[in-house]
Amino acid sequence: MAEPIQQLTTNNDGRSSREHVPFTLLTRKEKCGELLYEKRHYEKGHWACITMREDTYEQSICYGFMRIMRYICEQNSLGHYLGMSLPIVTVVRTDESRSVFSHDVTVAYYLPAVHQAQPPQPSDSDISIELWPATIVYTRPFTGPTNEVTIMNQMNTLAELLDSPNVCVNDSFIIAGYTNPAHSHRQNEIWFLERR
Repeated sequence: MAEPIQQLTTNNDGRSSREHVPFTLLTRKEKCGELLYEKRHYEKGHWACITMREDTYEQSICYGFMRIMRYICEQNSLGHYLGMSLPIVTVVRTDESRSVFSHDVTVAYYLPAVHQAQPPQPSDSDISIELWPATIVYTRPFTGPTNEVTIMNQMNTLAELLDSPNVCVNDSFIIAGYTNPAHSHRQNEIWFLERR
């Protein structure tokens, strides 16, 4: 699996080849030069998704990420590398009070623009291709590992910073990862979804 991980970070000529999930920045809130959060609009798009149910959040994202990587790298109806997009996201579900995590964690990969119109089908029957609707997201960056403790802290911090936290969904959140999950200084964001 070393080759797929290498493909995450470079292409043949050594430059980055990762496509970012497109969005429109709506507002940005800062305090003393520090970014508190951004409000973004994401268009509808196709995502490859797998839901895992392991003993811990960390195990679920690890196993889910590796299966999504196999889809990206060759286990798809085209039989070749699809290209990398960032971030890889995990959908975390909680109770309404945001105090209890569900064991079901969805890992999702945004299909690069060239595959959006006709998504390659996964060989893995547990991976589904979903068309996610356009949405408004409130997002805040953070670094380091993602586990239940850090995610809970980040959810609480963003909820405190939002002027109207009740405009967001209370039982489903997204962790967006921009670097390999095993990286010690992982670049992440917490996403709150605006209610429709």
